[in-house]
Amino acid sequence: MPLSHLMELQTFRPPSFAGNMMFLVRNQVQQWKNHCRFSVNTMLSGHRFYKHLLSGRKCVSKNTKTSVSCSYSTEQNDTLPSIKQLSHARVIYAVAAALGHNKEAHPESSARVPAIVKALEKMELTPNFRGSDILELQNFNLASVDDIASVHAKAYVSGLEKAMDQASEQGLILIEGSGPTYATSTTFHESLVAAGAGLALVDSVAASKNQLDPPTAFALIRPPGHHAIPKGPMGFCVFGNVAIAARHAQHVHGLKRVFIIDFDVHHGNGTNDTFLDDPDIFFLSTHQDGSYPGTGKFDEIGIGAGEGATLNLPLPGGSGDTAMRTVFDEVIVPCAQRFKPDIILVSAGYDGHVLDPLASLQFTTGTYYMLASNIKQLAKDLCGGHCVFFLEGGYNLDSLSYSVADSFRAFLGEPSLAAEFDDPAILYEEPSTRVKQAIQRVKHIHSL
Repeated sequence: MPLSHLMELQTFRPPSFAGNMMFLVRNQVQQWKNHCRFSVNTMLSGHRFYKHLLSGRKCVSKNTKTSVSCSYSTEQNDTLPSIKQLSHARVIYAVAAALGHNKEAHPESSARVPAIVKALEKMELTPNFRGSDILELQNFNLASVDDIASVHAKAYVSGLEKAMDQASEQGLILIEGSGPTYATSTTFHESLVAAGAGLALVDSVAASKNQLDPPTAFALIRPPGHHAIPKGPMGFCVFGNVAIAARHAQHVHGLKRVFIIDFDVHHGNGTNDTFLDDPDIFFLSTHQDGSYPGTGKFDEIGIGAGEGATLNLPLPGGSGDTAMRTVFDEVIVPCAQRFKPDIILVSAGYDGHVLDPLASLQFTTGTYYMLASNIKQLAKDLCGGHCVFFLEGGYNLDSLSYSVADSFRAFLGEPSLAAEFDDPAILYEEPSTRVKQAIQRVKHIHSL
C-alpha cells in the first residue's frame, strides 16, 4: 500500500488487534494530563498485561491479574527498578519480541528476539543465573503517541494506527509502497511496546546516576527503527526507537547532548534525517559503502545549526575487525570526546557479521564484543555511564544471538567467548588501503 494512501486513511474505526490485546481509543487517551491518575482492573489471557497509564502511556506487565494505579513523573515511576536494584545491576535489558509482527520468510522475522533470549539463557546471562548483576525490566510503559510524534509526523502515526483494521482483514499489508516494510494487525501496538522499552531503559540508566560502575542497558526489541524517516516507515523499520529515546532523554531527564553511534551494516538514514539540523544530537554512522538505502555519504554532515554534528563513514565491502577497531580509536573516540555527551545511545545492528546474508562486511562476534566493551567504557569516561543499546539488524539467527550474548559479557567485564563461535578460516584479507583512505577522508572533513 503506498505511503501516500496510508496517510489519507481517515475513515477506519479504532483498530482491532489479534488475540487478547487491549486497545484504548487514542483521542480519549489524549484527554488525560500528566498528573491525573487512571486505574484499570482487568485480566487478559496473553503473555503480557497491558494497562493504561496517564498521558497515553500504558504499563506492561507479565502479571496478568493485577489492579494498579500508575502515574508518570521524572521523580517517581512505579514501573522502574528500585534504586537498590539499579545499584547492584551491571546490565539492564528489556524484551519486546513483537511476535505478532511477522511475515513468513521475511528476514526481519519474529524469530529474532527469541533466538537472542534463548542464547542468553543457554550462556547463563540472565537474572536466573546471575542474580542482581543482570536485571530484566518486566514492567514498562508503552510509548505514547506524543512520544512517537516527537520525531514522526502525526499524520503517519495516525495513519498507521487506522491501517490496523485493513491489516486485520487482510492478515498483512505493505506500509512502504512496494518496499520491504510490512504490518500485521498487531504492528502498531507492538511498535509502541518496542519504543516504550527503550524509553524505560533510558529512565533506568538516568536514575542510576552517581554510581561508580553504572549498568549498561540493552533494548532487545523489534520492529527495528533506524531507517524509519520522520514521515513514514522504511527498510523493515516502523518507528525510530533510538530517535524517540534521544528526545525523551533530552525532554524528560535534561540529558541535552546525545551521542548516537550506529554500527549497523546499513546507514541509519531515518535517524540521520531526524537530527540533521540539531547541534545537540551527534549522529555517527559506520556502514557498508553502497548498501541499502544508498545514503550516508561522507559529505552528509548536517545542515544549518547542526552542520558538523552528523558523521557518516561508509566502509568498503570486506571491512572487518581490524577496520572497526581503527575506526573506533581514530574516529568514534575523538568525536565523542569533543562532543562531550550526556548520554550515548547505540543503534546496534549485527548484520555486519561475516555470516549475515544481507551484506558483505566481515565483522565477527569478537568485533561486537570489542564495540560493546569500548562503548561502555567510553560512556563511563564521558557521561557517567549513561548508555543504552537498541537492537537494529542481524538476520543470521546464530551470529545475531551469539554476538548479542557476547556483548552482554562485555558489559559484565567478562572474557569473550567469540573463539567458540567464530571461524577465522572463512575470513579473507580486508581492503586495508581503502579502509585507511575512508578513515583519513572522514577525519579531514571533521577535523579529527
